[in-house]
Amino acid sequence: MQNHLQQITFKEVQINILSLAILQPEIQGNKYFKLKYNLQQAKDLKLETLLTFGGEYSNHIHATAIAGKQKGFQTIGLIRGDELETPTSTLQDAINNGMQILYLNRTDFRIARKLVNENELDAFKEILLKNNIEIDLAKTFIIPEGGTNALALKGTAEILDFAKTIDYKTVCCAIGTAGTIAGIISSIDKDKTVLGFPALKGNFFEKDIHRLLNDKNQTIYTNWKLKHDYHFKGFGAFNEDLILFINQFYKDYNIPLCTLYTGKMFYGIFDMIDKGLLTNEDKVLAIHTGGLQGRKAFNEKNGDLLNL
Repeated sequence: MQNHLQQITFKEVQINILSLAILQPEIQGNKYFKLKYNLQQAKDLKLETLLTFGGEYSNHIHATAIAGKQKGFQTIGLIRGDELETPTSTLQDAINNGMQILYLNRTDFRIARKLVNENELDAFKEILLKNNIEIDLAKTFIIPEGGTNALALKGTAEILDFAKTIDYKTVCCAIGTAGTIAGIISSIDKDKTVLGFPALKGNFFEKDIHRLLNDKNQTIYTNWKLKHDYHFKGFGAFNEDLILFINQFYKDYNIPLCTLYTGKMFYGIFDMIDKGLLTNEDKVLAIHTGGLQGRKAFNEKNGDLLNL
């Protein structure tokens, strides 16, 4: 079995794992696929700078800085919130890879992100100028927060190409901005099922996934469903049970998980196995989307809760 394909057993149920963390360790797993065609488009347009959005612990910010450096782009990260006296390890890594970090207060960040999504670039530029930020947008390729757009789906549709040697029926995937799961849904065989595990609280994901898939090829897909019971009350939220699970998982299988995405997904998978909702007949393939740079940042913020 190739290094990026792993297999574990829980209560006699075998779980195959496609580890994007191993397949693409530097650009943090699924972020590589989401950025792949965005960067190609920027190159084709002969643009010099990548600009994107995120928080102080953002896997996407981290990955964009590294990918941009590798491909010869300047990079700018617009960060939600007030400027930090000491950058998080996530932001420091981005800075070390050449990214210019700029901060917007939460209100302006939300407005700016919305304007970009609606392609209102003149109004977006006004928000930047209001914050004394001058960027030559004519030379800049803008990637949305989380990296999810049509080009991202083109990339994430390639993920299952790396699991062709695995016999699976059910694919499990964590969800943040829905770009990864939407790409997987669009590329999976129709006799297979995709289970999504949202990391955020809310019932908007179904609508987002339908929109992304419709924008991609106007095809209706029905072989997927979401499990909303494992978000732990919100994005970035956690409790003692989740921390204990992630640490025990690492001890048992030597596979690190993050608190934002993969930890919640595997917690959900194990709980469903406990309840008899997943069995060997489901032939589970779990997508480990990476995000492991966030483990260090998590411990910086919360104390050394995770065993690194």
